[in-house]
Amino acid sequence: MTSGRNVSEKIPLADWSDQDKPREKFVQQGPSVLSDAELIAILLRTGNATENAVELSKRILATCHNSLNTLANVTLEDLRKIHGIGQVKAVTLMAAFELGRRIRAEAVEQSRVVKNSADMMELIQPKIAHLKHEEFWIILLNQAANILKMVQIGKGGLTSTTVDVRLIMQEALVQKATGIILCHNHPSGSVRPSNLDKSLTNQVKEAAALLNIRVMDHIIVSGNAYFSFADEGIL
Repeated sequence: MTSGRNVSEKIPLADWSDQDKPREKFVQQGPSVLSDAELIAILLRTGNATENAVELSKRILATCHNSLNTLANVTLEDLRKIHGIGQVKAVTLMAAFELGRRIRAEAVEQSRVVKNSADMMELIQPKIAHLKHEEFWIILLNQAANILKMVQIGKGGLTSTTVDVRLIMQEALVQKATGIILCHNHPSGSVRPSNLDKSLTNQVKEAAALLNIRVMDHIIVSGNAYFSFADEGIL
């Protein structure tokens, strides 16, 4: 005598009971009861000739070690290499993850207060963490650590970008900032600071001190990882 067959084993999604279909399950029980694969299946809408949407979603997750963070950082080209994923499905997934990043950044930006390096990461990650070239930004703060403005100072190539310390000071003076957070990305994936990163930090710190402005941190981001000069005690 065989046991009851698992609902996900090669049964077309249309033949599942309503309580097992991702969309119906979402409506009836709420999103919290859905697995990661079921939520992704809702975005994909359809599977392929051999897999339903949930099975396809499970395979996509498996290629990323079942990590949503890893999947969120996969490129459009890498997604399209997965069998059963065309451009529409790939773009849909990437758009969903991008919205998630922007929601996190908006929550920090709307609070207008930076409390720690994690807040800085949430703020800057959606802007530069997934770029294939380097960008250098500054976050300007007032005495209460409220965000006054975020400014792009430099944009460069794969391994470096040119930063003019005078432009940083000019922006800080215009905004009447008392604090500066330096931010840039490393497309290589490593967030460890280079000697040039350390040298630039010291240059900005010295210039800011003359104007009674404090460099509060330098954040290096790549994907979901970051390095904080302040946290590491090297500022």
